[in-house]
Parts: sequence; structure tokens; C-alpha cells
Amino acid sequence: MIQARALSKAYGNTEVLKAIDFSLKPAEIVSIVGPSGAGKTTLLHILGTLEHADKHAKSTLSIDGIRIDSLSDKALSSFRNNTLGFVFQNHQLLPEFTALENICLPAYIKGTSKKKAEEKALELLAYFGLENRAQHKPSMLSGGEQQRVAVARALINNPKLLLADEPSGNLDSASAKQLHDLFFQLRDRFSLSIILVTHNTTLAARADRMLTLVDGEWG
Repeated sequence: MIQARALSKAYGNTEVLKAIDFSLKPAEIVSIVGPSGAGKTTLLHILGTLEHADKHAKSTLSIDGIRIDSLSDKALSSFRNNTLGFVFQNHQLLPEFTALENICLPAYIKGTSKKKAEEKALELLAYFGLENRAQHKPSMLSGGEQQRVAVARALINNPKLLLADEPSGNLDSASAKQLHDLFFQLRDRFSLSIILVTHNTTLAARADRMLTLVDGEWG
């Protein structure tokens, strides 16, 4: 699913990633752990095409068989919207929109009709046990419900890869466990490849592989 070679990233004189290699198989779950400032989020953003690695002769990134560095900005945006799903620690739901509307947004960007987008969003809400929350705005939802809506939004375009950055960092222990279980259910149901950046050792240990990043290098 992912083949990355010699990914480096520096901000000024600060070297955040140091020639990182990374691979991910289809339907594999990999967790990335390490201390704060190790470069975990930077790596996740590069793998998710939200940031670019520094250009080097040996640096390459391929996702689902496509060389990311060969895409135009427009093609990259389309690829990201169609192939990748994102879940962040802060759910980043738009407060003025309902749960249903928040979930539909990536589908609207893709060009999906309102009818089809809402049908898919309602299916996802039902799958997550939130069918009675479709018209609720984020402020009316619990933290766990908000994060499940965020996961549903990430899934609306049927991505092949889900990238999650501290997805349970703001949840209580019961809600966190529910969310953790959900990731593995999603992998089995939708054949998703998943990358989890987390400080939660319980979640990290459940992954197919757990990788440790220290000072921009694999530990």
C-alpha cells in the first residue's frame, strides 16, 4: 500500500526526519510511537500527502502504486480525497454543521450528489450507532460521538488508507477503548490499511506492527 524511501524533513536548521524508510501492506495496521518531538506527526503528514518531504535523489513515496511526487497539486488533492481518510486528535468537525453535513463534506468535494452522499453518510451513522444523532451539531455530541462522526467523515469516500493522529487522545478510557476496537473492525470490514500515531501503549501494542520513532529515526 505504501513504499517510502529516505524521507527527510528539516525546518530551517532543525532536522525532524532523517532518511526514514517505511512500508505498509494492504489491510495492515501499523502503530507509530515515540516521545513528543520525535517526528511522528510530521511523518504521518508526509505519508498522508499533507506535507512534502525534502527533495533528495534517493527519496521516493508511492501510495497504492502511484508515485506521489509525480502528481500535480490538483491531481494530488484528488488522490488524497479519493484514497485517504484522516482522523485527528481534535476531531475538527465544523461546529455550524450537523453530524450528517460534516460527514458529507468530503463527498461533496469529490462531486458526489447530495442524495448519494447523504445515503452513504446515514449508513455510516447507523454502523456507528449514531443514527439518532444525524441532525445534532458537534456541541450536542459527547467526545466519543464526535470522534465517531469524524471517523465516518474519513470513510465517506471509501478510502484505502486511514491515517490517525492521537485519535483517542482527548477521550475517556471507555470511549477510547470503543474507538480502538472500531479501528480493527473497520480494517476487517473495509480491508483498510491504517497508520496510527499514538502515545496509547495499549492501542499501539494491538497493531500488526509497532514502530518507534526517536529523534527522527527508527528506534
